Amino acid sequence: MSVAENRSGLLKRGFNVMTFEGNLGDEREFDEKATENRIFLESLGLKNLFQSVTTMEGPAGASAHNYKEVSEMITAGIDCGAKNTKTVILKDGKIIGKGIVLTGFDQSEAVKASLEMALKDAGVSFKDLGHVGGTGSGAKSIQVADVNVNDIKAMSMAAHYFFPTAGTVADVGAEEGRAAKCDEKGNVMDFAINEKCAAGAGAFIEAMGRALETPLTEMGPLALSSDKAIAMNSQCTIFAESEVVGLIHAKTLKKDISKSIHDAMASRIVSMIRRIGVNPDIVMIGGVAYNPGFVAALQRELGVEKIFIPDSPEYGAAVGAAVVAATNGQ
Repeated sequence: MSVAENRSGLLKRGFNVMTFEGNLGDEREFDEKATENRIFLESLGLKNLFQSVTTMEGPAGASAHNYKEVSEMITAGIDCGAKNTKTVILKDGKIIGKGIVLTGFDQSEAVKASLEMALKDAGVSFKDLGHVGGTGSGAKSIQVADVNVNDIKAMSMAAHYFFPTAGTVADVGAEEGRAAKCDEKGNVMDFAINEKCAAGAGAFIEAMGRALETPLTEMGPLALSSDKAIAMNSQCTIFAESEVVGLIHAKTLKKDISKSIHDAMASRIVSMIRRIGVNPDIVMIGGVAYNPGFVAALQRELGVEKIFIPDSPEYGAAVGAAVVAATNGQ
């Protein structure tokens, strides 16, 4: 029986299926203990384990989808990522403040600085916050959080917050890419994660830009100016960089190389999306959503005319954490 048949059979029987990108036989790409922890956390996000819990501010059974009805409080969502730490302040379902800083080596300090920036932007103080939701790769450093939100739930709730018709969401940041399929209420139906290889994240384009001696901000527009298709290894940054050097020596135009780089990265993300299935509408969050070359490549790979992107997409997971925090983690 094939992997696809196994997945299909499990899904039909009501089991949630977790998909990993990478070589499970290579301990550098697959950490058994970390995976066990991840499965546990993601299972909490995929199952409605908290639906019978009564919140401090609202009735039993309330969910993040009707948080506006159960919460008039002010909440914060903090996403401590590999490159940046972002904070969003929500009041009555509206974003009233944002803050972003480089994460650096001291994640706790980055969390503090980001939160202070967002509070100042919102014109409120920490004591005004009802709940604080924390998410991201550095979530353990968000000591002020009283609601822990796993990455998949955060991205799903963010997509539903910005676009209620969202059916699929891709979150592509500096060091990680992931995708989730959602139902009409924003609940996660299935998801896939690319944790170990930078070929599915913004760091891939940044590394290729260095090889091309081109600033990151110019890589996307440069790709849009090309109409050539050049195949490139999308599985490994090191191999891809070697190919870029080869193309440079072959006098290939920079714009054509840039397009092939974006196509390779988009192929990696789309492979995850297709493995879980595509539900319209497709939403993209994460800092890479600012890259027009990548968004165009993603549209081509998926064969869609439009990908929905919110304003300030880098704050997506932080918004999702704040939304969940508004109902005290339900």
